Amino acid sequence: MKEITFYSRFEKDILEHKKTITIRREGDVRVGDMIRVSKHEDGNFFCNIKILSVSPIHFSQLNETHAIQENMTLEQLKNVISEIYPGLLDLFLIEFILIDCEDKKNK
Repeated sequence: MKEITFYSRFEKDILEHKKTITIRREGDVRVGDMIRVSKHEDGNFFCNIKILSVSPIHFSQLNETHAIQENMTLEQLKNVISEIYPGLLDLFLIEFILIDCEDKKNK
């Protein structure tokens, strides 16, 4: 199973289905992939997600809909992306759905 990390500050929003996309520098996942999710800071597992879509997006294309899917304002979203990927404008929008919180890596 592929793995991805999120900063701890996003864990609650993911588990409550409030964060349904991630914007990344790489789009190395595919539609239908089941992904094991851990916290970036400590590597602790917290859920599994399924990839619904992957598409390129330019920083200038980020809008209110994306902000809602990230559970933040557009200004907050742009600030977070700029903080994580300073100067990077060509990104990937990855839409996902929470599957479960059971660790399938060891099964």
